[in-house]
Amino acid sequence: MKPLNIGGLKVELPIIQGGMGVCVSLSGLASAVANEGGIGVISAVGIGMKVPGYRKNFRESNKIALRKEIRKAREKTAGVIGVNIMLAVTDFEDLLHISIEEKVDIVFVGAGLFLKLPEGIENSQTKFVPKVSSARAAKLIFKYWSEKYDRVPDAIVVEGPLCGGHVAFKKEDVLLPQNSLIKIVKETVKEIEAFEYQYNIEIPVIAGGGVYTGKDIYEVMEAGAKGVKMGTRFVTTNECDVSEKFKLNYIKSTKNDITLIDSPVGLPGRVITNDFVKDIQNGKTKPVNCPWKCLKTCDYKKVPFCIAEALFNAAEGNFDNGFSFAGTNAYLAEKIISVEETFNQIMREYYAEKKYIDLRNNKLNRKEYANKMQ
Repeated sequence: MKPLNIGGLKVELPIIQGGMGVCVSLSGLASAVANEGGIGVISAVGIGMKVPGYRKNFRESNKIALRKEIRKAREKTAGVIGVNIMLAVTDFEDLLHISIEEKVDIVFVGAGLFLKLPEGIENSQTKFVPKVSSARAAKLIFKYWSEKYDRVPDAIVVEGPLCGGHVAFKKEDVLLPQNSLIKIVKETVKEIEAFEYQYNIEIPVIAGGGVYTGKDIYEVMEAGAKGVKMGTRFVTTNECDVSEKFKLNYIKSTKNDITLIDSPVGLPGRVITNDFVKDIQNGKTKPVNCPWKCLKTCDYKKVPFCIAEALFNAAEGNFDNGFSFAGTNAYLAEKIISVEETFNQIMREYYAEKKYIDLRNNKLNRKEYANKMQ
């Protein structure tokens, strides 16, 4: 595994821990991942729900909590720390400016096309990395930035349809071959090459969505990715910031428990089935007492349940009133271990796959050589 270069920022291992909201990946998990040489990521989505009395001023609570978690992470690590922010949240610019003020290394922006750069960030040392689900979207963002700002993002994350949480694909399209992560990576690498040439810089494509094992990492890197984003794999670690019940929910799950639901935000969401999920699938509604419209696209007067509240309840261990987002491979988790051991497992898996492929290729090469000599 080669180090990752994001706009001149060197990362020892090309593994980025996915930013998981609501209150799943905070300073505990992010700092532990950063200490192992990867990129630890704090999710800003719904982060203020950790603040007592947040309902009185949700927006201010988000600002307070994000600043606090960034500083806590910095106290625990000298490694690379990032923040994940959804473009779709109402206070996107608040959270972005706090991240820059606190000098986080990287900001990842998803849930929309990150086209417009807010004022006041021109001289920031923070790296900006959009998240997309297609090569077309990547090209659109890079072309817009190039023409409007004479610069481009420092990297791009492409997320396939096997990710946990909200999925940027229709339910019926998630398993289509043309939407496979490998294919999306190859297409995106091809589109980004023109901008690398134009600006004479390296722009890494980072792959996420269903990446769980070292074997998965090897495969997407062979397709051209320079790094990977992994969320689900890090949930069942000691350092993950959720309750024990949340982690055990992953460990106890089976492949058939992981399903797609219709989220109030208008996208499918991949979750682990429980009674709450079955209720909403059967058309039952849950009372919504919205303190603040946290998502721009949410019509809180019409939604059958509050997605933020359901996710926060689960993070706190209250599965009677919530559920956990999870990637396709969440059922592979067997026990709760440290982030350090998780990295060790991933590396062993990666090099085992590399060794297997190298041996297979050597055998094929010897066979081809022998055939040519006959």
